[in-house]
Amino acid sequence: MRLTIQPFMLVLVVLLMTTASLSAQVVGKATKGSFLLKNATIETVTKGSVKGDLLIKDGKIADIGSGLSATGAKEIDCTGKFVYPGFIDGGTNLGLIEVSSVSLTQDAREGGDIKPFLEALTAVNPSSVAIPVTRVSGVTTVIAMPEGGLIPGKAALINLVGYSPDEMYAGFKAMRMNFPSSAARGRRDRRSEEDRKKAEEKTFKEITKLWDETKLFAKIKAAKATDASIMQEYNPTLEGMIPVVEGKLPLFIEVNRSADILSALKWIKKTGVKAVLTGVSEGWRVADSIAAAKIPVITGPVIGMPTRQSDRYDRPYANAGLMAKAGVTVAIRSNDTENVRDLPFHAGFAAAYGMGREEALKAITIVPAQIMGLEDRLGSLEVGKDANLFICDGDPLETKTQIEQVFISGWEIPMNSRHSLLYDEFLDRSPGIKN
Repeated sequence: MRLTIQPFMLVLVVLLMTTASLSAQVVGKATKGSFLLKNATIETVTKGSVKGDLLIKDGKIADIGSGLSATGAKEIDCTGKFVYPGFIDGGTNLGLIEVSSVSLTQDAREGGDIKPFLEALTAVNPSSVAIPVTRVSGVTTVIAMPEGGLIPGKAALINLVGYSPDEMYAGFKAMRMNFPSSAARGRRDRRSEEDRKKAEEKTFKEITKLWDETKLFAKIKAAKATDASIMQEYNPTLEGMIPVVEGKLPLFIEVNRSADILSALKWIKKTGVKAVLTGVSEGWRVADSIAAAKIPVITGPVIGMPTRQSDRYDRPYANAGLMAKAGVTVAIRSNDTENVRDLPFHAGFAAAYGMGREEALKAITIVPAQIMGLEDRLGSLEVGKDANLFICDGDPLETKTQIEQVFISGWEIPMNSRHSLLYDEFLDRSPGIKN
């Protein structure tokens, strides 16, 4: 007799397994209050290293100096320790995809080609098992990105603490665009070069049409505000594109091949859109052109394979550094889901292959904050900024360094995760294995 499971039963089983997993992923709760970090080496990022104390109060960095005291604050001895600003990942699927190989856990991609009305923030799962795994590695803030199609929707910046997406929201959104390309879509793409070129031209026509229709829609909407007799049907696609076309909402343009990057730069100049280039894996080939256009870049993953078989093995590692040396504003992303925790090591590889440690550290702290216009709140340790930071025992770009405590928006975060709980469980197995 064959045992069959109905689809709804399968979903129920998955949900029950997920609930059981989540209930055991973190021991303890985040706590908020005043915290005084004493005798630390404070790596401010923007103002060098400071030996002294750091006070956290009301979710902010209240003071930095020597011999600080604060009534009622919890003191943490940081002698011999370092304090760094929380790392910012400029592009992930964290919170949108739980397990990449299980479709039921994926919320980053929706049907359709042009979906500016979609919000990644609404699909973020605050209880994702991957979130505690990520934040205990010093990554406190990430951009959650939608995927699929020409315009996948709006990406959103989130802090990795909170019980709802709105509570996690960190104050930045951007529309995403996958820029047209005539490149092959991997090894299984059997289209001829001519067919690929035709597909690229067709997509460009779609973009041009979308831009022209959005401009017209915006004009009619503005006229309607002063003349009630004007009729206009609701169009969520064009409505969602208005802030982009008017330059009020940044456009993250995913583009990687050097020829496509140059094409994107021309298109950006033509439209005047407020753009950020993302991906940019062949940016090193056209770094001077990107620098001349003064368009910021969020590149990554750094730990990857060359885009062409003829390239040196280290091109992905050196890409960020080569662009930075050419004068490009460069931030680094992991472009990952389960392993966003490896962001500091992406920066470490970039540092080792020409970017330098100081610039690589900035590429995951103050630079992404500047690109998003949030440098007054995030990216460095300065009085008045959000208390997104961590304590560690060494250089966080090195794998041997231990992150000892993380704070996000002033919350003292439990320093455990699915990984640490499993480690503890199997470290001392009981009843254990009998010989």
